[in-house]
Amino acid sequence: MSTPVRGTAVDIPTDDGVADAYLAHPDDGRAHPAVLLYMNAFGLRPFLESMADRIAAEGYTVLLPNVFYRQGRAPLVELPEPPALIDPGTDPVLLDRLGTLMRSHTAEDAVRDADAYLRWLAGSPLTVDGPVGITGYCLGAILALRTAAAHPDRVAVAAGFHGGLLATEAADSPHLAAHRVTAELYFGHADQDPSLPAEQIELLAKTLTEAGVRHTCEVYEGAPHGFTQADSTAYHAEADARHWAVLLPLLKRAL
Repeated sequence: MSTPVRGTAVDIPTDDGVADAYLAHPDDGRAHPAVLLYMNAFGLRPFLESMADRIAAEGYTVLLPNVFYRQGRAPLVELPEPPALIDPGTDPVLLDRLGTLMRSHTAEDAVRDADAYLRWLAGSPLTVDGPVGITGYCLGAILALRTAAAHPDRVAVAAGFHGGLLATEAADSPHLAAHRVTAELYFGHADQDPSLPAEQIELLAKTLTEAGVRHTCEVYEGAPHGFTQADSTAYHAEADARHWAVLLPLLKRAL
């Protein structure tokens, strides 16, 4: 039986301001291992909070920050009211806004913010001393890899699902920091994902192997980019179930 969960809004001081965030933890008055949940580009919203709650119910204190806080507090994009589904492919205004937000968030921002998030978690009475786990979605998969590389002393495990642009030719491509990773990594790729073509999947796996990183990279056949996001048209129930079946044992083993 899962544990009752308490969710609250919190503010995280950073070097560049204050990040609004959602914190979920078992409602038992005890400290628990920390998990950092990195959002996708749609941002901090009720569905992602429900994902944080699900992880917290397994015995973790979960922090879900608004990584676009420099542009304002969430929500930063107008999304359809449930039960209507998010479909940026049919909303050019939303797609343009998401692109602007993503371009505004640099690799340097990601590293500075990761330090702030981990520092806040370490100082919280709701977390135990010890390693941290990370899970990230779409953009969040990039942030999970960058955080694991920037904080090898803190991160024990990092997972990324339907991430894009993980191994590009850019000078700051996420895969180039693989040599600094000591955590165990898991990537669940969508095979119907134009943001992560086969050559990037191969380069990421090759780079991790050559760096001696413990990792698993799997391609989820038939799954589109965004397959875990049940409030969007990209949702793929079978792939999402597979993601949970991988993620929860991975956290339990590492934390």
